[in-house]
Amino acid sequence: MDMLSVRLRDFIEDHDGWLYAVAAYDNTDRIGCILRYVPDPAGDREDLSGKRYRKLDFEPAYQLVKEKKPHYLDILHRVPKTDIKRVIKPEKELETIAARDRRVRTLMHLFALPPRVMGCTGSLLCGLEADTSDIDFIVYGKNWFTARERLVQAVRKGSLEPMTDDLWERIYKKRRPELSIDEFILHEERKWNRGRIEETYFDLLYTRSYEDISVLPQGKGRIIGPMTIEAEVTDATYSFDNPSVYRVSHETISCVLSFTHTYSGQARKGEIIEAKGICEEHGDENWLIIGTTREAGGEYIISKTLLESPQSSIPLPGN
Repeated sequence: MDMLSVRLRDFIEDHDGWLYAVAAYDNTDRIGCILRYVPDPAGDREDLSGKRYRKLDFEPAYQLVKEKKPHYLDILHRVPKTDIKRVIKPEKELETIAARDRRVRTLMHLFALPPRVMGCTGSLLCGLEADTSDIDFIVYGKNWFTARERLVQAVRKGSLEPMTDDLWERIYKKRRPELSIDEFILHEERKWNRGRIEETYFDLLYTRSYEDISVLPQGKGRIIGPMTIEAEVTDATYSFDNPSVYRVSHETISCVLSFTHTYSGQARKGEIIEAKGICEEHGDENWLIIGTTREAGGEYIISKTLLESPQSSIPLPGN
């Protein structure tokens, strides 16, 4: 098994049947991931073979790894490649998922992109979806921007339902951002990275193509401390990636990174942002990190340009 082929949003299974969501691109030696499902005869999820699993939230997952597999503990869980039984890849499983899920099949046809540039991750990838499960639909590399354009067109033509106020409120409560609900929705509505199909919410997730993977330095840098900055975004090419990357023009900070999906695509090139997080030293650069905790409490990115000129919110943001 080629570890270099494991990338963000894949899933892996270890020899105990634990299922992990891959959460990093730097996977040469150990896979950076988060434990999501463990076998449990009393679990409320059942896979296609009838085996039952229990889904784990963030904190319980870290606690279980700490108790049972402490050698995996790191900023992410780091699973040695020798402990991996199989890699489950969204782009390879999409046809199988679509065959059993009409909504996914509809999205495939709507985006109409070449084979292996689309995928589906999360519970659907593992065959552990529930009736209430959302859809985590992936498009790789530059094709993601084409998919987003087609999402806009589909909503405008009535092929897909528009987002509702109730759904935005649900997402806001789930994300619990350091923004008012009006500020949150104003930023979100122009991203077009979410949608609704048959009353189901879906994310349109960006993941880099293999040709475009460049690995950021591993681990934490030297922590300098909390910081709030105002700066112009000079490059937002990877603002929808994980982490979201915003190159900025600032006397101290060269890059703002968000490890929470809440602030992906939050600002465009040329906009002025205000960002609050933890400053870290990485080589000869200082980075401002957003999402240093799961909830990113007290940390945020806002586009001051957008908030001061909301009429500039147009459907397709540039990069």
